[in-house]
Amino acid sequence: MEMTNTEIQPTRALLVEADTGDYDAQASLDELFELAESAGAEPVASITQRLQHIDPATCVGSGKLEEIKEYCDAEDIDLIIFDLELSPVQIRNIEAATDVRVIDRTMLILDIFALRARSREGKIQVELAQLKYMMPRLTGKGIEMSRLGGGIGTRGPGESKLETDRRHIKRKMETLKEQLRDVEEHRRQLRSRRTKDNVITVAIVGYTNAGKSTLMNTLTDAGVLSEDKLFATLDPTSRALKLPCGVSVMLIDTVGLVRRHLVEAFKSTLEEAAQADIILNVCDASSEESRLHLEVTRDLLASLSSLDKPIIPVLNKCDLITDNMSGISGAVHISAKYGTGIDELLKAIEENLPKKLKRVKLLLPFDKAGIAAKLRKTAVLHSEEYTAEGVEIEATLDEIQYARLREYVTER
Repeated sequence: MEMTNTEIQPTRALLVEADTGDYDAQASLDELFELAESAGAEPVASITQRLQHIDPATCVGSGKLEEIKEYCDAEDIDLIIFDLELSPVQIRNIEAATDVRVIDRTMLILDIFALRARSREGKIQVELAQLKYMMPRLTGKGIEMSRLGGGIGTRGPGESKLETDRRHIKRKMETLKEQLRDVEEHRRQLRSRRTKDNVITVAIVGYTNAGKSTLMNTLTDAGVLSEDKLFATLDPTSRALKLPCGVSVMLIDTVGLVRRHLVEAFKSTLEEAAQADIILNVCDASSEESRLHLEVTRDLLASLSSLDKPIIPVLNKCDLITDNMSGISGAVHISAKYGTGIDELLKAIEENLPKKLKRVKLLLPFDKAGIAAKLRKTAVLHSEEYTAEGVEIEATLDEIQYARLREYVTER
């Protein structure tokens, strides 16, 4: 008997944009295409309707809904993705009219998160966000219930819980919240220990697909997943980075942002950035919306009360552009992929360290050798040599150390 291999066909998706003029609909739709591809779908086409108001029953008008149905029938569409958040009633009505499964932007993003989550915290956050979002959508046994268990918008640790009763789901949500509190408390303890040990943290934040993970890899060889996909990194990654001045910092990569992002669901992850000493606001300089992306990230940082920290705009992928994007104060131009501009970035980080550092040469008398022992633990020593006059040390000192040892400084 001859066996034939059948390839799994990607989910054919139709994207729908309801343009009310509240935001840049075309830019948001372009992003939805990327999101759909990141989830593994094949975005076949898009349909846009300009509306003054969203229809509470079907989102779009009846004529446009009929157009959507005809297109789905003609092109064998498996999934309709709306670029806004739909109500349970709208989802059921659209599915009833088209006989095609419907998800919205939020469900799509949660699905991508389910694909990307690796850590315990990431998985808990995804499941909790999925359950919280799907709770009001459990009424009725429409297409969204009969097709659960497979396909985009149904993946992740939460999908098997959706057919259980509300009381069980609420209990599950409380359990997840408790687990998340435990994880967050552990993270707070780690932050407290870093503060106690005077560990300086530098967070990489920015729009998704800006090249944050590539930058992390270039700086630290962290081995972070780096793909040309949205939300390639969901879980925060921390790695040590030694600066040219000799000071070591903790570099933290964070989840990327998109328009109308689920910040609340993943706030604890982003708080790693909020608590950092220095923040690198990375954007894709080759994107036409790079300046907007910088602003989106800055707005999020403002919501997390982080604007009092040094924020360095990092314009990545500059190898793809000719315009130098002048006018952005304090910006550093780099290509994380090719390593260009990295020296300038490291210099900018050094200039924004919490304490002003000085690299100096000291001559310590032999009866002050105890100071050398202390400096080995609390400062960055570049060289140490015993001479006839005493111990010659080259070290990087902070302001307090420098003030205490000024009398022993021989060269700055």
